[in-house]
Amino acid sequence: MAITSHASTEWKGGGLKTGSGQTTLGTGSSFDVTWKARAEEGGGTTPEEFIAAAHASCYSMALSHALDEAGHAPESLSTSAKVTFEPGKGITTSVLTVRGTVPGIDQEQFQQYAEEAKAGCPVSQALAGVDIQLESATLEG
Repeated sequence: MAITSHASTEWKGGGLKTGSGQTTLGTGSSFDVTWKARAEEGGGTTPEEFIAAAHASCYSMALSHALDEAGHAPESLSTSAKVTFEPGKGITTSVLTVRGTVPGIDQEQFQQYAEEAKAGCPVSQALAGVDIQLESATLEG
């Protein structure tokens, strides 16, 4: 069964540099969006922040699934994603960092699962034209 997620944005007050918008997620949460936030930092959230959230959460799910399927259910995974937008170029990179507590494996194995999850994550696949990097995969505890 396919699941469809949705969001909407209402833009007001002019063009790209003078207007602003409000993006509402299907769950009801709303966020202000502006060009200034996107190109100069500050003044609301950005599409890239939503993409970073999607990438971090999807990657955590992909990695937890891979580990669990291999018999190494993680106690915890903490993932962050940094998505870079360059005006005139678009989204150029998404850099993932993950820390995990996973009984029964060593750092080398964790790194291998982390790399495989990077490639298998559906959001990574959706970002096929973007340089996706795994900055750090650290096994803790």
